Amino acid sequence: MIYLYIKYNIKLKMKLKTEKLFALAAVIAANLSYGALRSYASEPGDKNSRSSYSNPVCARSLADPTVIQAEDGTFYLYATAHNVSIMKSSNLVDWEAAGTAFTNETRPDFVPKAGIWAPDINKIGDKYVMYYAMSVWGGEWDCGIGCAVADSPAGPFTDCGKMFNSKEIGVRNSIDPFYIEDGGRKYLFWGSFHGIFWVELSGDGLSVKAGCKPVQVAGNAFEGVYILKKGGKYYMFASVGSCCAGASSTYTTVVGRSDSLFGPYTDKAGRPMLQNHYEVLIHGNEVFAGTGHNAEIVTDDSGKDWILYHAFDRSAVEVGRMLLLDRVMWKKSWPYVKDAQPSSDADAPVFLPARH
Repeated sequence: MIYLYIKYNIKLKMKLKTEKLFALAAVIAANLSYGALRSYASEPGDKNSRSSYSNPVCARSLADPTVIQAEDGTFYLYATAHNVSIMKSSNLVDWEAAGTAFTNETRPDFVPKAGIWAPDINKIGDKYVMYYAMSVWGGEWDCGIGCAVADSPAGPFTDCGKMFNSKEIGVRNSIDPFYIEDGGRKYLFWGSFHGIFWVELSGDGLSVKAGCKPVQVAGNAFEGVYILKKGGKYYMFASVGSCCAGASSTYTTVVGRSDSLFGPYTDKAGRPMLQNHYEVLIHGNEVFAGTGHNAEIVTDDSGKDWILYHAFDRSAVEVGRMLLLDRVMWKKSWPYVKDAQPSSDADAPVFLPARH
């Protein structure tokens, strides 16, 4: 009887162990199936010399990306997540995880139970300054914008707290910050489907300049604004449509142009973005949906411009909004992306070896 009992228990433990191994294998397969099949394999040699790439360039959830190049040439990317995801790359194509901007103990908390959305990274003086939004779905009058600082783009970031919330600034749905310097002054643009606004900041960029009031610069169709100054013109990139409905997402990256940072921004026909006019830069296709909330445009060492943005892969929406990359070209002083849609396979950006 004792012999049979021991034999039974040994078989049972072996069975349970086998089941756990199969379960673990299934989890690994689920995570690798998309990344291995859709994400491109690294080419041999120096990653800076990669000749081509495939979208997505990172098959994990990296919504609302923002990017900066460090002094050693490394690119750091930040994305919406509980504590803000940080990724790094030498070439905009091969990305690896680099931790988070905050921990559960250091993350901001001026909006209770809120997520940290749409970071915007900059270098101001000798500090890396990250602006961010705190919000919950539907909390359009309770959300707000804060900032954090670090000595290194890898962090850790020290939160400086709230700059303002929707009620205080008088702008509904105050999220999606974007920082820019122009004429020796510092400005913050922001907004989401209730107008795009700007306000001047203090000398250190960490607060609103005393006495300054928000000024509207674009209409209610837009969010996720980014402005590029190029050739004496200002280009306002933004997103329209639904961001987060999986394969049904209609998010689209659009652009308008102005002779001044403060507008008026118009489409090619001269119709104002204040009246919700724009030119389409990138829309979805049969593979990707919800192509929007672009990062800063990066110019490679051959002089070509590149744009990072997020999108859902229609065949793997459960992964989240993945990171995509495309070349931005110019015609008659207007930006465009080939076929106005995500590429599948394309020539890669050109970057010289890292400046260590």
